[in-house]
Amino acid sequence: MDGGQTILSRTGRLKDCGTDVITSPINRRGLVGAAIIIFCSLICFARPCIAQSSTSLTGFVFDQVGAPIANAKIRFIEARSSAIERTVSTNDTGCFLFENVTERRGRLIVDAAGFRQSVLELTAAAVEMQIVLLPDSVSGTVTITRTESRLEDTAASIVTRGRDDLDVTAAATLDDRLRQIPGFSLFRRAGSRSANPTTQGVSLRGVGASGASRALVMADGIPLNDPFGGWVYWGRVPSESISQVEVLRGPSADLYGNSAIGGTIAISTLPLRAGPLVNIETSYGTQQTPLVSGFASAGNPKWKGSFAGEFFQTDGFIPVDESQRGTVDTNANVSRWVISPFVERSFGGTRRVFGKAEVFHEARENGTPLQTNETDLWNVAGGFDWDLTPRHLISLRANGGGQNYDQTFSAIAPDRNSETLNRLQNVPSSYAGFSGQWTGTQKSVVMFAGFDVRGVRGHSDETGFANGGAASLTDAGGNELTGGLFAGIVVPVGLRLTLSGGFRSDWWRNSDGFSRTTSLVSGTMTATDFPDRSEAAFSPRLSALYRATKNFSIAGTYSEGFRRPTLNELYRNFRVGDVFTLANADLHAERARGFDAAAIISAFGRRLYIRAGMFCTFISENVSNVTLNVTPTLITRQRQNVGETRACGFETDWNLVITRELTLSGGYTFVDSRVTDFPANLALEGLQVPQVAPHQFASQLKYAPAKIGTLGVQIRANSSQFDDDLNLFRLAAFATADVFFSRRLTPKVEFFAAVENIFDSKIESGRTPVLTLASPRTARAGLRFRFGR
Repeated sequence: MDGGQTILSRTGRLKDCGTDVITSPINRRGLVGAAIIIFCSLICFARPCIAQSSTSLTGFVFDQVGAPIANAKIRFIEARSSAIERTVSTNDTGCFLFENVTERRGRLIVDAAGFRQSVLELTAAAVEMQIVLLPDSVSGTVTITRTESRLEDTAASIVTRGRDDLDVTAAATLDDRLRQIPGFSLFRRAGSRSANPTTQGVSLRGVGASGASRALVMADGIPLNDPFGGWVYWGRVPSESISQVEVLRGPSADLYGNSAIGGTIAISTLPLRAGPLVNIETSYGTQQTPLVSGFASAGNPKWKGSFAGEFFQTDGFIPVDESQRGTVDTNANVSRWVISPFVERSFGGTRRVFGKAEVFHEARENGTPLQTNETDLWNVAGGFDWDLTPRHLISLRANGGGQNYDQTFSAIAPDRNSETLNRLQNVPSSYAGFSGQWTGTQKSVVMFAGFDVRGVRGHSDETGFANGGAASLTDAGGNELTGGLFAGIVVPVGLRLTLSGGFRSDWWRNSDGFSRTTSLVSGTMTATDFPDRSEAAFSPRLSALYRATKNFSIAGTYSEGFRRPTLNELYRNFRVGDVFTLANADLHAERARGFDAAAIISAFGRRLYIRAGMFCTFISENVSNVTLNVTPTLITRQRQNVGETRACGFETDWNLVITRELTLSGGYTFVDSRVTDFPANLALEGLQVPQVAPHQFASQLKYAPAKIGTLGVQIRANSSQFDDDLNLFRLAAFATADVFFSRRLTPKVEFFAAVENIFDSKIESGRTPVLTLASPRTARAGLRFRFGR
């Protein structure tokens, strides 16, 4: 079965399926056929050995919230008469009826506008069936809420980017592509092609960013957030393997627990199929930038496998503003690769077991000769999906891995003409996790429940340098164990109102925390053992969506979230430029409460989608980098729990299919994100949360006439923001535009060219206090190969 769920039952609703069922017109040949059937039936009544009596096949077609689907086209091909296809349509109650059916075995094909086609192989159909169709709309289908629904039928604030959207975006990296979603930002404005990985944490809706992400990022349900530091390696998922990206804005810890304090980003990879499929993209661009990404899959109905991989490299650019550069300033660049094999054994329907592996390597130079970092990461994962009945599905997932992160730090002279190595750092870490989920339906009610556990172990081993030689050894780290239970439900109340809710209970424990510093000059050692600590969190959610009319709905959500401090925040110091940030072993978990309300318009046959609404997120114990001391050569900060921050604002998203060839989409976010309470430092109260732009706008136009090719234009603009907690270092506003064009050379080969930041806008990414910039204009061109689809 593809595209729907069939429930065989006797519902007692047959009386709703009267003579108003729309059937195919009966012509004279049909009358003659009917007469023959009647004649044969009479013979059969007298002599059963000659023929078989006829019966009927009936049922109802619903959407996922239990609303009947009228005018759905139902085709039935009997098993014994495969050459004959009969067609009816559903009435206003969603009912269909095939009369005078010889047997109820055969193929049933269901088509309805806005829904996926459902093909059902009937072996012993009951008198009456209920068929639930899965959505398929231009505004997108979402699964990030742990249930599948159309975007316009979802109360949560979700933005989707499908494969077609990603393919016409000029950006080469996933994080830069997601910047087209207002409210999405990294810790700094620079992206993964030039920025240190420890600055690539995600912020949504202005909750504020640091190295640790305040959004959970997953690929096929497996967390991508670094287990030790919480940042994200955006190159871990090959671009050619991505099917869709969903961004859920607002606290969502009831669904996913830790790190989902500001939202969740779910990356879905391409599904496997029996036939062969090969996707390859290769390009070369300015800054000496090659990119090769590929995905291949093949198999049979029982066994399927895939292989994905990507290589990306760029010589980069000098990030320091030209007016402040010295002889020590060099390019910030990156070289990375990833490979990921996958194998699956199918047992029919949704029943399967699978396994996958991943190996990732990344090496960077961070803008001076002595500042570098390198990451080696491996991960293995496995899963099990089994439908106990058509109404109940069990899913289990397990994953584990390890990584090694190396980084060097230097002190740069005020004139930036020399630098001195001051720290070598090695951070090994390992992790393992296990999770399970049950999903069930009872009529039109969808329920789910599950659990997850995860353990992390890591430490930071550092060598400090002074006067040109090694001066100290420092080792700090610990262990972390977490567990959670969750449950949720989606309940349609009549045909207009849908209520959904859920909760999650989490517990975690930090243990064996330590810090050891040995002076290589005097030989003395300072040792600190941190006490074991435990915390817990309860995260509820309640949502409602009311369909006032066919095209207009209103929605509201209350949710809570949390983010526990990472081992990196608790135990590891770090330095970026002239800013030295201290760890804090006394940090507590951040807690969030979020409210949002929105109006949703879906009109013109779902060719127009608009969502506009207000939101507010209150975070207590917000972990921020608080300035302790400022000198001409060094700014010292420490991670501290700020009393409370508030991020309130307005957001809107739109998607308009003007013609078959022309689509316009985009969004705008305004957010006022401020420190509202901080008794330990009253000077911070009322100031803006750093790294949050109050105004964010993005729009994308896609024009794809078949005879010319595909043109994509992306526009993005951000207002000014502050780089520091004291609001002393302002980063200027900017606007930028990207252009993409592709044209098919053959049905399987496509040429494309792309330019990012086509007007070479100056984008300020940091003041430490030296001004650093994001990427200038870049261009690339290449070929895409599509085989087997």
